[in-house]
Amino acid sequence: MSNEPTAKVLFRVPSTDGDATVETLWAIPLGDDLYKLDNSPFYAYGVSWQDVVFAPYDEHEGFPTFRFVVERSGNRTIRISFDLPVAPGNASDQVLQYLVAAGCSYEGANRNYISINIPPDVELQQVRFYLIEREAQWEHADPTYDSLFPTAS
Repeated sequence: MSNEPTAKVLFRVPSTDGDATVETLWAIPLGDDLYKLDNSPFYAYGVSWQDVVFAPYDEHEGFPTFRFVVERSGNRTIRISFDLPVAPGNASDQVLQYLVAAGCSYEGANRNYISINIPPDVELQQVRFYLIEREAQWEHADPTYDSLFPTAS
């Protein structure tokens, strides 16, 4: 996260049962209801670190609430769920260390659930192939699987 003034932007992530998960992401206020995201999403789809989003304040929610992406940063987001909690030197840690060496960064919701930021200069395909080869449990968050493979769904 940066040292600039921050706010929280609320995201509602619909679930299959008709309910929604609420996630708030740190963001830098830019004025005119625009915010630059300052951390990676753990639940929201279609947004990544440093994207600029339009999020007017919602009285009911009590937060600026995400409406749409105004400007993409070029970063991409995937999420990994490890069966084995990350600990120094174990197989889960080795996956993270490979991704860091490849140029990615990450944030952990906990030691099992990690959001990976893939910067613009790192090939998404390289990361995908590595995770598939390692038989990791992971998902596309931004871009989403459906946007990458529209005919597969």
